[in-house]
Amino acid sequence: MLEALPVPPHYAPDLVGDVWKVDYEARFRDATAWADEHAIPPATEDRFRTCLVVVDVQNTFGTPGFELFVAGRSGTGALDDNRRLCEFVYRNLSSLTQVVATLDTHQAFQIFHSPFLVDEVGEHPHPFTLVSVADVESGRWRVDLHAAETLGVDPGYAQEHLLAYTRALAEGGKYDLTVWPFHAMLGGIGHALVSAVEEAVFFHSVARRSQTLFEAKGRNPLTEHYSALGPEVLTDRDGEPLGTRNTALIERLLTYDAVLVAGQAKSHCVAWTVDDLLHDPTVRERGLLGRLYLLEDCTSPVVVPGAVDYTDDADAAFARFADAGVHVVRSTEPLSSWPGPLATAAAAAR
Repeated sequence: MLEALPVPPHYAPDLVGDVWKVDYEARFRDATAWADEHAIPPATEDRFRTCLVVVDVQNTFGTPGFELFVAGRSGTGALDDNRRLCEFVYRNLSSLTQVVATLDTHQAFQIFHSPFLVDEVGEHPHPFTLVSVADVESGRWRVDLHAAETLGVDPGYAQEHLLAYTRALAEGGKYDLTVWPFHAMLGGIGHALVSAVEEAVFFHSVARRSQTLFEAKGRNPLTEHYSALGPEVLTDRDGEPLGTRNTALIERLLTYDAVLVAGQAKSHCVAWTVDDLLHDPTVRERGLLGRLYLLEDCTSPVVVPGAVDYTDDADAAFARFADAGVHVVRSTEPLSSWPGPLATAAAAAR
């Protein structure tokens, strides 16, 4: 089914920027009644199977006032994205077979948080400091002895790892190591999904009888983990693994007729997730790129005035994805107007 549905009456767009407790019991009753009223079938009956991947739509990135709110150049980027995302889920309940939600997951002592690094006088870097190979080689930034010890890592190894790590980023065409504000902290409110998005995803789960799949990422303290499919650097200086590719998720995505991607941030976790798919030989061989859709109006780049602006990087990445055959679309347009397999499915349904 590709027909758009109305937005259910419980949805409150003015509350998308707030944090609140989802009334699960009420939404369960509402979703069950909504499915009956609109003849929404269980997801197991879908002939054309569609997966929506919601990348890191957590308070830490999506709620104003939180640590890494993705403002974009407009200043309200993720807030606007989340309103559109909620409405997209509600209007397309019948067409979304499953939702996969990724969760950036961190603790205090990680390579991209201030306590991990110090300068020559023992001062920690400020958020949004960029750490290059030259910075590490010159001693501008080094691993804090106490950080290494609390992680159970030999300090000498940790310093050598930092140098090898920044070199690997540079050689792989990745961003320089960025010192981020504390964010997506495990056990904290910032780690949770944006309340309105959580509610929409829960409503979908009940209405379609489809269990949401949650994928945590980013807990290894010695590497960044933007992509939902694997860490920025896979091995340390000795070739020992820092993490593994999420082949199980890739295999799951390959089973769908269409995969839709939204979330935060366009310049980082969304871009690197799609980039990983682009460079995965199995994905290319099995034709997922032509079935992949990026909801361009449900994602924004990292912009911090006076510090960093990744808008141009994000736009360049999306242009590259489009050139590779990925469909860049808008959530406000009907699925039947989208190109590729969704257009074919719409024609077959007429």
